[in-house]
Amino acid sequence: MKKLTLTLILGIAVLFGANAQIQKGNVMMGANLSNISFGLDKPNVFSLKINPKAAWFVQDGLALGGDVSFGLATAKGAGTDISYGVGALGRYYGATGANEVVKNSRFFGEATVGISGINPSVGGSTNGLGFSFGPGWTYFVTPSIGLEALLKYNGVVGFGSSAYAHNLGLGVGFQIYLPGKGTARKVQRDMQ
Repeated sequence: MKKLTLTLILGIAVLFGANAQIQKGNVMMGANLSNISFGLDKPNVFSLKINPKAAWFVQDGLALGGDVSFGLATAKGAGTDISYGVGALGRYYGATGANEVVKNSRFFGEATVGISGINPSVGGSTNGLGFSFGPGWTYFVTPSIGLEALLKYNGVVGFGSSAYAHNLGLGVGFQIYLPGKGTARKVQRDMQ
């Protein structure tokens, strides 16, 4: 019975917590996709970068956590380019000003730092300290699911045949916002 009650409480919190998604104690999990290409003409280039992430809101609007990235670009007979990264993530959601543009949306800033590498099949590779930062925008489809667009500057400083590599990437993705224990307890108290 306790499991059923807890499940109902969490379900209600997810469905009816209009601004609860970015409150202290909640968890954000999801992924961004960028550099998506399916070449139909020769040399039939395929490229994709996936960036899963998870963060915990340490205060309202501020989430800290980690992210992983993996990128792949390949063409028949031309080799494969690989990029990777593992690091710490920080995300800050601004005031509700984005709601004036589109209801149920928020602007945010995101930054990461960690270990990264860019290893093309031809040209200079760089492996070392990776960092990124940029603005983003989230549209909350439901109070617990957000679709987002993120423009980030990505850089890698380190070792290899090139000491520095950088690019500007536009990604799209989704995040799921789960209530923390504090939010679940608050909903439970409100229901009594």
